[in-house]
Amino acid sequence: MLSRRVRKMNPSITVELTAKVEELRKKGGDIISFNVGEPDFNTPAHICKAAKEAINQGFTNYTAVPGMMELREAIAKKLQTDNNLVYQPHEILVSTGAKQALINGVLSLCDFGDEVIVPTPCWVSYIEMIKLAEGTPVLVATKEAAGFQLDIEKIKEAVSDKTKAVIINSPNNPTGAVYSEGSLRELGELAVKHDFYILSDEVYEKLVYDGEKHIAIASLSEAIRERTITINGFSKAYAMTGWRLGYAAAPEKIIQAMNGIQGHMTSGANSITQKSAVEALSGSQKTLEDMRKSFEERRQYLLKRLNNMKNLTCHDAKGAFYLIPNVSRYYGSQYNGNVINNSMELSEFLLDKAKIAVVPGAAFEAPDNIRISYSNSLKKIKKGMDRMEKALNLLKV
Repeated sequence: MLSRRVRKMNPSITVELTAKVEELRKKGGDIISFNVGEPDFNTPAHICKAAKEAINQGFTNYTAVPGMMELREAIAKKLQTDNNLVYQPHEILVSTGAKQALINGVLSLCDFGDEVIVPTPCWVSYIEMIKLAEGTPVLVATKEAAGFQLDIEKIKEAVSDKTKAVIINSPNNPTGAVYSEGSLRELGELAVKHDFYILSDEVYEKLVYDGEKHIAIASLSEAIRERTITINGFSKAYAMTGWRLGYAAAPEKIIQAMNGIQGHMTSGANSITQKSAVEALSGSQKTLEDMRKSFEERRQYLLKRLNNMKNLTCHDAKGAFYLIPNVSRYYGSQYNGNVINNSMELSEFLLDKAKIAVVPGAAFEAPDNIRISYSNSLKKIKKGMDRMEKALNLLKV
């Protein structure tokens, strides 16, 4: 029999959906993907060039588990310049994607029965990571009417003597919410008061719009910094998803624990990718800003289009590249005698009738919504929204 931790784990709906879309395409299906959580841009040429040079120079051996010193120094400089955070290289761990940095952090903090608070809607893997560490996820809902901002009062109510940590993600996947400085400060002070940790996933930090500003919670005070693991990576900002590189910054005792776990799991991250990451941080940032502007244009179009559809509402997100329209008015609607009962069934209907792939909100603890990623060309977004509107008009509400 398989282990208890595996039996308790739920598969990733987003991963399963991606596989299903690929299968349909192999059969000739013209599917427009709004389900994928990665930029549709190529990795910038100067970053690719650095990888080729690393290979040509024979930089293909193992690196130290926490990452090559040159990269950790570049990350430290980035954190100070961009986030007003001061970390030394020995307080930084480079990992195989931000996801590994997150699981390293969860495993380092959690014992059996420890509680970890997770504001919802949330990314699909947070809950499963906590369960794999034999911790207990404590879900605290945010309000759509409040733009999915942190509900500090509800978090206060959820804190117990078993609370070990809270996981936050700003800009947020799936809501696109960018948490306010005030709410982050309140959360940080709560962590200090009750002596729990904050795992802050900031991988979408560069993708903010309408003049919004990303705030790194660890920058708000030294006491908050001492209880924070800042997680980031190169996948979203630099279109380096397949390169698999992330990092964590935290007080030395935490980083050393995470380093120990990683040393027995994967050891150091890909050496060639690390060389490229140095170039990503130290080289031109123009392509990053060009990509952000493209996302902003798409977001504005998609938001307007969704809010003009019958029976849909969509809040104005300020970050990442997702919108999560509320589709609950379609629950109970019918097509050819079949009833749409939830976000899963509506997503399946849209895949079948509109040939568009969206993610059911149930995957993110958002049962009234679906997630639409605008990491796709504006041309395909327009085409996909035409298909979606046409398909929804077939439903008898």
